[in-house]
Amino acid sequence: MFEEVEVNDLNERALLQKRTLRTLMAGLVPAGAAITSAYSAAAVLGEEITGNETFGALAAACLTTGAALSTLPLAKIMSAKGRRPGIVTGYLVAVAGALLAMTAAITEVYLFLPIGILGVGVGNGANLAARYAAADLPAEENKASAIGNLVWASTIGSVLGPSLGLGPAKKVGDLLAVPELAGPYIISGFLFLLAALTIRRWLRPDPLVVVGGIGLEGEQNTSFKEAFRRLFSSKVGRLSVGSMVVGHVVMVGVMTMTPLHLKDGGHQLEIVGFVISLHIIGMYAFSPLVGVLTEKIGAKSVIAFGGLLLVLGAELASHTDPQDSLGVFTGLFLIGLGWSFGLVASSTLIASEFKGPEKVRIQGLADLAMTASGGIAGIGSGLIVTLTDYQTLSHYSGILGLYPVITVAIFLISEKTTRSKTNRDS
Repeated sequence: MFEEVEVNDLNERALLQKRTLRTLMAGLVPAGAAITSAYSAAAVLGEEITGNETFGALAAACLTTGAALSTLPLAKIMSAKGRRPGIVTGYLVAVAGALLAMTAAITEVYLFLPIGILGVGVGNGANLAARYAAADLPAEENKASAIGNLVWASTIGSVLGPSLGLGPAKKVGDLLAVPELAGPYIISGFLFLLAALTIRRWLRPDPLVVVGGIGLEGEQNTSFKEAFRRLFSSKVGRLSVGSMVVGHVVMVGVMTMTPLHLKDGGHQLEIVGFVISLHIIGMYAFSPLVGVLTEKIGAKSVIAFGGLLLVLGAELASHTDPQDSLGVFTGLFLIGLGWSFGLVASSTLIASEFKGPEKVRIQGLADLAMTASGGIAGIGSGLIVTLTDYQTLSHYSGILGLYPVITVAIFLISEKTTRSKTNRDS
């Protein structure tokens, strides 16, 4: 059962939105740290256990695969019971995943690692779904800022995660007399549990309940097939999903192989963790500004600019030697920034374009497309680097970044042509 809540007063609704945003942020900080701590160690641990870079990349790629597999089940839980049960479920599954990955480090049984990272990926799916929870209550003109502010909250945890996982967390392993790469997953499990308890206790009333988005007759009758048709029959839906997919593919593909690339350049794990942390700053730290920019110049323009940043960052990474950590960071920073532009602007378009009881399922499908593509990119990146090199991977990722730029241009030309035809007819 879910609580019936009605909030009609605008001031009361504004206060509720502020409290909801604070609670979501309080959950996302430890969850973000847990995700990136687990992710930063996955490829290195996988390679240590198997002696194969491809298996290392496969383990890391399971993060996005787990997020992809979780999007529809979490959307189903949310549409039936609310945002809180869905997010908490995702975090608790991630606790189990972190503990299983820890077991892989202790036993050196590789199979435990990808399964464990799949579980951590479910926690990532919950984090992604939380941005739509931030957009449930605000007015249309404020949705982009709400999403941007919540994505920004991930900065603290996500930046700390790699440095924590590949730095101090190793000492946790030593303290408990387990392998040092078990440490990141001990920390990760604890942080996910903290996030779950925070959301369960304080996300009340549930924002989706307040706006009447759950338990409706129409929701029960709206299949994912119908939601899929609505999403991809819309030009706005196709543009938004395409932008999210490309940004995630470029970001995941290049970032997955960067730790091994830097390791080949002779860098210590602490440096690897630091570079990844700086990359994550690009992903999250500027998202409030991206939200404001989206409201000022429009989501489509922001999406196009994000694509240009993806191109520039990937090309810079492709022309950098593994010994040059600064050059790799600059490229990864720009890729992260381009990802942020695309994610915030595209999420805003989806939250504004699709209404009614089916919106949660449409949001879930959009995230499924994004995370599934990222999972494929993570696996493919290992194969590409094995067959060619890191520079080739980055170069072709940069070419892919042109897609949102071209798509937005076509979209705007089509809109202008339609308006001109309408004016002539009238």
